[in-house]
Amino acid sequence: MAYFPAFVNLEKRKILLVGGGDIALEKLEKLLDFTRDITVVAAEAKEELERLCRLHSLELKRRRYRRGDIEGFDIVIVATDTIELHREIYEESRNGRVLVNSVDDTAYCDFIFPSYIKRGDLTIAFSTSGASPAFAKHIRLYFQEKIPDGVEDFLAEMKSLRKKLPKGRERMKRFDEMAREFFASKRK
Repeated sequence: MAYFPAFVNLEKRKILLVGGGDIALEKLEKLLDFTRDITVVAAEAKEELERLCRLHSLELKRRRYRRGDIEGFDIVIVATDTIELHREIYEESRNGRVLVNSVDDTAYCDFIFPSYIKRGDLTIAFSTSGASPAFAKHIRLYFQEKIPDGVEDFLAEMKSLRKKLPKGRERMKRFDEMAREFFASKRK
């Protein structure tokens, strides 16, 4: 089954990351693009993961996961090599409204991490529904080169105008013209 593409506002969402290795570090780096309300539980943690926790004032609990640790969290990412732990946390989450991502184990996932490009307010995500993360990465790299320079500034200008101009057809028409002109100027 394919995953529904959705962009979730992580503001006011508490996230628990279980694990301290390379994959946990990769997930933490991605999460930090969108939120700082992250708690990490790891018996052992990579030095870089510890550094990011200190740098962003994240809570790092240096111990193994304990049943009940998901209490109070909205999202849990399980990034360990222990498939049994992935299953246990996923099953524990079924009692509440906690969304779980078990790295490399879609059987225990409510959602998956896409490969994405983030440039200011622009976020473009690529997913193969878990079929091939390598393919998602390489298609992201392909499209990353296609994004025109200056997109961050252009979107900041558009965002500012959205706050100033009244809603309606005229605003929509103006924004469409501005976007068309932006891309036309990049093709020259």
